[in-house]
Amino acid sequence: MKSQKGQSLVETALIIPIILMLLFGIADFGRVFHVYLTLDHAGREAAREASVGSEDSEIKLKIIDDTSGLDKNKLGISITPGGKVNRVSGSEVTIELTYTVDFLTPFIGQIIGTFNLEDTTVMRVE
Repeated sequence: MKSQKGQSLVETALIIPIILMLLFGIADFGRVFHVYLTLDHAGREAAREASVGSEDSEIKLKIIDDTSGLDKNKLGISITPGGKVNRVSGSEVTIELTYTVDFLTPFIGQIIGTFNLEDTTVMRVE
């Protein structure tokens, strides 16, 4: 039998990139899921604020407060219909939030590019 001293080193060198991609992929998935849950929660809270008759500025402050863990420069906010006067009892108010997620994993980031998460919440005005 011949010596197999370098076999473990070669196997490790082949497996480490795959394991690292898996770990970074799990971390990226966790970050995207966190952003999704944060946007969903902020959208529901903002729609509730809008449905009880709050001003647009108060609604935006509520969204910013609820998304404190996210980068505000990547957050897009849309309130339809805009203005407290335009929201009539029985009609619907729509809150649309968008957020751009950048991936930590270079390989996945190059394949997918930027990833935009969107959350739309519709609630009836009281």
